[in-house]
Amino acid sequence: MSEPPGSTGSRQDTTASRPRRLDPDQAAAAARARVRHPPPRVIDTGRYQRVIGLFGLLLVAMVSVSFLLSRGTGTAGVPPGRRLPLFAAPLAGSTLNLAANLHPHCTVAQHDPRALNLCLLVKRTPVVLAFFVTSSRGCEQEVTALQAVSRRFPAGAVSFAAVAVNASPQDARRAVREHHWRIPVAYDLDGRVGAAYAIEVCPIVELARRGGWVAQRLIGEHWASASALAPRVRALLGG
Repeated sequence: MSEPPGSTGSRQDTTASRPRRLDPDQAAAAARARVRHPPPRVIDTGRYQRVIGLFGLLLVAMVSVSFLLSRGTGTAGVPPGRRLPLFAAPLAGSTLNLAANLHPHCTVAQHDPRALNLCLLVKRTPVVLAFFVTSSRGCEQEVTALQAVSRRFPAGAVSFAAVAVNASPQDARRAVREHHWRIPVAYDLDGRVGAAYAIEVCPIVELARRGGWVAQRLIGEHWASASALAPRVRALLGG
């Protein structure tokens, strides 16, 4: 049976449904606290991230321009008109395990047949010399292209050779064995030959006339095919 109006239950429901009044003293204290301690401002982090990103791009651009101005474009390798730095480096299939010699003897009598002696090569013929690293298939493909092109020219007309930069004897031997290379492949144990040639990228092929003067410098995997490389070798011999 429902309770009559004015009963305790009705008073409780009515009281619960009314808005709660605030104590004036408490309200004033709360207002003063909000003034002394305002809520923290919301920071738009997205705007700052965009500014930081633009600054980073500008910094990279400035560094790149500075590098190009100080080094010049295409500085890797020896440019045309310059002479190839001479060296003697151990052949991959030899028993030698030492660093290259940047001041090699240039006589057959003092030459160690276990090494690739560039001085002796440039005395006899034009030279096609490739630089690669054994950790790059694209760079190794350049040596395979040299191997294929070498079959198209008479023996003794031009010398083909390759140098594995910063390579151990084991890695150089593995590359020769896997790819069945027959042209001389040397290894540059500590990178001193690569430094002398400013090898910063690979593959790089230097085409030098007899005497070691560079006629062409080919950079990039575009030249890692016999069809692209062969006309350049013919031009070297024709020149």
